[in-house]
Amino acid sequence: MSTPATPPRSLAEALRNRDDASLAALLRSRPDLITPVPTDLTQLATRAGTRGSVVRALERLDRFALQTAEALAVAADPASYDELLALMAGDRRDPAVVHALPRALAALREQALVWGADDRLRLVRTARELLAPSPQHPSPTGLGPTVAEATAGMSPGRVQEIVTAAGLPSTHDPVSAVASLTKLFTARRRMKALLAGAPAESLEVLDRLLWGPPYGQVTADPAPWLRWLIDRGLLLPTAPGTVVLPREVALHLRAGRAHREVEPVAPAVEAKATHRPPLVDTTAAGQAYTALATVEELLKDWDEGGPTVMRAGGLSVRDLKRTAVALDVAEPVAAFWVELAYGAGLLASDGEADERYAATPAYDEWLEQPAAHRWARLAAAWLTATRTPGLVGGRDAKERTLSALGPGLDRSAAPEVRHRVLGLLAALPEGASPSTESVLARLRWERPVRGAGGGQRNTAQTGGTDGSGASGAQGDDDPRSRLARWMLGEAEMLGVTGRGALSAHGRALLGPAAAAAGPAGVPDPAGPGDKLPVHHHRPPAHPDPLSPAEQAAASAAAARILAPLLPEPLDHVLLQADLTAVAPGPLERPLADMLDVLADVESKGGATVYRFTPGSVRRALDAGRSASDLHDFLTAHSRTPVPQPLAYLIDDVARRHGHLRIGAASAYVRCDDDAVLSEILADKRSAGLRLRRLAPTVLAAQADPAALLDGLRAMGFAPAAESAEGDVVITRAHAHRTPPRTAPDPVPDGPPPPDPTLLSAAIRAIRAGDRASTTPLKTTTPPNGELPRTGSAETLATMQAAVLTGTTLWIGYVNAEGTASQRVIAPIRVEGGFVTAYDHTADEVRTYPLHRVTGVAELAED
Repeated sequence: MSTPATPPRSLAEALRNRDDASLAALLRSRPDLITPVPTDLTQLATRAGTRGSVVRALERLDRFALQTAEALAVAADPASYDELLALMAGDRRDPAVVHALPRALAALREQALVWGADDRLRLVRTARELLAPSPQHPSPTGLGPTVAEATAGMSPGRVQEIVTAAGLPSTHDPVSAVASLTKLFTARRRMKALLAGAPAESLEVLDRLLWGPPYGQVTADPAPWLRWLIDRGLLLPTAPGTVVLPREVALHLRAGRAHREVEPVAPAVEAKATHRPPLVDTTAAGQAYTALATVEELLKDWDEGGPTVMRAGGLSVRDLKRTAVALDVAEPVAAFWVELAYGAGLLASDGEADERYAATPAYDEWLEQPAAHRWARLAAAWLTATRTPGLVGGRDAKERTLSALGPGLDRSAAPEVRHRVLGLLAALPEGASPSTESVLARLRWERPVRGAGGGQRNTAQTGGTDGSGASGAQGDDDPRSRLARWMLGEAEMLGVTGRGALSAHGRALLGPAAAAAGPAGVPDPAGPGDKLPVHHHRPPAHPDPLSPAEQAAASAAAARILAPLLPEPLDHVLLQADLTAVAPGPLERPLADMLDVLADVESKGGATVYRFTPGSVRRALDAGRSASDLHDFLTAHSRTPVPQPLAYLIDDVARRHGHLRIGAASAYVRCDDDAVLSEILADKRSAGLRLRRLAPTVLAAQADPAALLDGLRAMGFAPAAESAEGDVVITRAHAHRTPPRTAPDPVPDGPPPPDPTLLSAAIRAIRAGDRASTTPLKTTTPPNGELPRTGSAETLATMQAAVLTGTTLWIGYVNAEGTASQRVIAPIRVEGGFVTAYDHTADEVRTYPLHRVTGVAELAED
């Protein structure tokens, strides 16, 4: 990287030295900086240093880049590249770290987390505050405060005692004494000689505190080996009964390394099995067909109106169990299918007073599409959804149970995790199935959980608890790992993967870039199967999500690949003598719809078995079909002759169907054969219907017609409902639909990445605003009667820069009475909307509210 002629004194100046391509990379990686577009580069720098923006940027670093930032937080400010390299690679200069560090540092610079030339590297202040060690927030490195920080409140006499006990000559002031002690602790040979005379127990204590947490508890009368350490400053008191291992001592014992384990190279995704690609594709296609059948079965079950919506929203536990039983799956799997249909816009609440879930009008349109296009719509909805079915059954922050279709299931990271996991699968050779643990390890490296270092204190005298300072150490229970585990199972159920490997149509779903992606998700000239050399640090590539048009094109491509793999719908079944029909594959929709009315599904699988019963045949007759219609239908669609038992069943049910007529009186039974009515009256099972004879061929009941129909059918009769005109009422299932509904919108994880047009326009606007803004001019004497005028963002940025560089400023100030004045100050601290500074005009330290500062300008150094 070329160093500017004049080193930048602030982040704003560092941004001014960037070209447009570099600014575009910054805004693309941190889109929150462009929402809204900053007026100039000073405002951009100020926004880049805010806590929320810095936290988001740190959370998106890979593990090695984050470790680099953590090392800068414990280094001097500013630090040189050599100092940073020593903290990362240690005294042995690990070759992998040496080769990877420039790329990690470039990533931090690109995201404006680090600025300055290689000899004056500065971590932005907010990042330093977040990552630097403190008693309340231990550093992930496990390091403690420096000697100067730990002795800040110590009496000069005590400092001199430590210097003398360490074998150093006494000094005239505590500042030089601390400097002498620091020089001793950073000198390898002198420290080795000092520790050579330490008792073995003292070295054990240092070893327990070495990798953090660096704090320990001691008694009022410490043991001799602890007293030996405290007397020589190898442990420094920070509070009554508490000591800390100084940073310089820990670094010597660690051989200069800030972290116990440095991970410059992303862990490889390992293939646990390799299958033939055609086998993977056919397996995934089978799962895709099952997915379509399951969604259809779910919505067919809810066709006349599904479960009611709970008051808090979502499905009740009881309704989810019923749905799982109806689909013959486990409850978590049922929750996935319900959420998938909801995310695809096929299912919603009807919005009525007695609110229920039902299919949307889009479901009917979806049914008319080819099977491959129906699958592509489900898969695209799953890929971009933020709703996470795996959370169903868990609890939210208020200990409320999370329900399917209810609130609280959105996780903004879900789409990015799905794309990333599928991208890792796409980087493997075709047909390769990865091990779950290697995928999770890769994800944890790419997005480590910040603050995983230990924060507990050791009990130095009794042995204490050994902490781990390894940055980013975490288990499989972090949110991204859970999302990835759920996603791998969902991808298999949906047919995106087959036997754990990415299918051809699943690869097409990711867009054209997936086909050219090599290891680590970026185009690899070495080929998709080659491993990276160990010295390469390749930052993980996280491509921007596809635009709606690109996603539609990818879905269409996936559908084209999947279509030949799906079985063709059949127009026939195989009738058998045991009153069953076997469908050897998927059926054409009219045939399937008619069979659903005429028969009951007995079993599913590669072939569906339907069973004909008196009840199912009566259901078809109730729907308006005659016996001859049913005979003709079966003859036309059976590859085998209609069995005689089935023909007898249809004729027998049809002969008795409608022999009894039921209407509303409150309800009555009418029959031309009075013997049948006498048989009903004599049956004890009819007592609950409270029947009485009005005429030889008419019975009246004190039950409604529906209850009377059910009661007589339970007694073995085949009654038919009739209208007030005496006609048979044809009963068809009423398809209940919601009003038109749109699919739920994903909950984004921050602002979306800017498109190239917006990016170019924003950079032009920022450049123009920066040129138009007035740059503070250096002057030796303020103009008489004129106060400096600068914007609030520029004032804040100049104050913060002056704190870092020790620059003297000229400010205009208006007090509470409205009196304006000019002051020359040397800022010491800027926080909470106030600046604390040494006021040269008043010759004392004062604090000024920033909103009362009219402007700021730098004075010439002389």
